Amino acid sequence: MVELTLVRLPDIFERIPKLVTAPVIKPKRFMSLTATAPAYSVLNTKVLILNRSYLPIHVTSVRRAFVLLYQGIAKAVNDQYQTFDFETWSDLSVSAHDEAIGLVNQVIRVPRVILLVTYDRVPKRQVRFSRYNIYARDKCICQYCGRRLPRHELNLDHVVPRSQNGTSTWENVVCSCHECNRRKGGRTPQQANMPLVRRPFKPQWTPFMQETFSMSRYKEWMPFLNTIDVSYWNTELREK
Repeated sequence: MVELTLVRLPDIFERIPKLVTAPVIKPKRFMSLTATAPAYSVLNTKVLILNRSYLPIHVTSVRRAFVLLYQGIAKAVNDQYQTFDFETWSDLSVSAHDEAIGLVNQVIRVPRVILLVTYDRVPKRQVRFSRYNIYARDKCICQYCGRRLPRHELNLDHVVPRSQNGTSTWENVVCSCHECNRRKGGRTPQQANMPLVRRPFKPQWTPFMQETFSMSRYKEWMPFLNTIDVSYWNTELREK
């Protein structure tokens, strides 16, 4: 049977990614349906975004992908490299192996790849010095006790404390659990007798790209990811 997910469709027309800008239009043709728990898990799964040259540039959610499709900013891409606007994609038949969401009077396949029809730029070769990217570099592992923890149980720690003229750079900021952070306090690892699991470093390529464009994500992504020269994503980091 078709894996059908019923959704409250106005929820998918909330925001457009920062990648492109356009006013959000909530289509009147869609009516609210009762949402089930799996609906939100499907809407939050990932869709690969290509620029008009078919280069992968971003990953978004199914929820946002439908916004782009409906407004004509993007087209869905199938495994034959054919592109479809919202109407023609909606008219496609749904096979037993397809994920789908339920509309008022039909079901529609979940696209895994979309193509921006006018966007031809590529991501800037810079990665932001941010909490997210530090967590990604350290793989959410406390750099003092070595435990892998959920993000909400982690924070950032200055190896050399700011009170001792420590700087906010890749080489001086690590992922730390709350317990180790309190234990270390305003001391260096040597002063606290808490050696680092690994010396912090500036990544040689974007942690986001490594995680997002993982080859193990969706089979529909493979033809586009396999064309990427890995060195293309090698970035010069900018510290703040």
